[in-house]
Amino acid sequence: MDAGPRRAAGPSTATVVIAHLSDLHLGAHDADAVEQLPADVAAFGPALTVVTGDWTMRARIEEFRQARRLLDRLPRPVLAVTGNHDVPLFGPRRLIVPYTRYRRWIVPELDPVVHGAGLTALGLQSTPRWRWANGRISARQADDVVRTFGAAPPGDLRLLALHHPPLASHGRSLLGRARLIRAIEAAGVDLVLAGHTHVPDVRGATLPAGGEAYRPVAVVAGTTTSVRTRGAGLSWSLISVAGDAVVVRERYLGGSGWNTGRLVHCRLGSAAAS
Repeated sequence: MDAGPRRAAGPSTATVVIAHLSDLHLGAHDADAVEQLPADVAAFGPALTVVTGDWTMRARIEEFRQARRLLDRLPRPVLAVTGNHDVPLFGPRRLIVPYTRYRRWIVPELDPVVHGAGLTALGLQSTPRWRWANGRISARQADDVVRTFGAAPPGDLRLLALHHPPLASHGRSLLGRARLIRAIEAAGVDLVLAGHTHVPDVRGATLPAGGEAYRPVAVVAGTTTSVRTRGAGLSWSLISVAGDAVVVRERYLGGSGWNTGRLVHCRLGSAAAS
């Protein structure tokens, strides 16, 4: 299983800027964070805005309306995926039509693909109607990873986004994790973006691909607008990639608005944090 030529990183590669938001939980949100967020994201001129799920708190219609209003204010293009809170918690809708409201108010595609200048991005729907909290990746989705990035131009940054983090220790409960990691290896994915934990994290994950180890960068965004901060504060992640250099700036909401907190430097193929 091979996705074809990997990205040819180098100093001459133009900088690609990505805004990574997650776990908005609209319906249980901080109103100031929601109001100030779009302008802060837009100020950095991202080539892509990624939202890795949990748009709503309980998948109610009014919460999806709030999510749509926020989505309309975010810089385009947007790559959006579902989170476990975007599926109804109880009742027949969960079993029969779990994604109808999400598809109506956010995007119709559950595994969307976005192409931009120097960038190919794929989102995976990791929230089945069952296995609500821990997530699942199917064999078909793993094949889609290889197929999508196999068709990408050789120089493109390859970005994969899903709600449940597959490359962190708490991602071990993700069903289908092993096949997803094999697909990430085969496809030579550069960035793996996720959420779910409400705690920001940046790490390199050494993966053996075709006998030659390489290291994609995994970024877990914190909760961007939810009151359920789990001690980490409200944040979103600003990611800049130039050649093989990756810089992640975590933007935190404070008394004076959004400000940069932790700064992490990584390299595709190797990683070091500061």
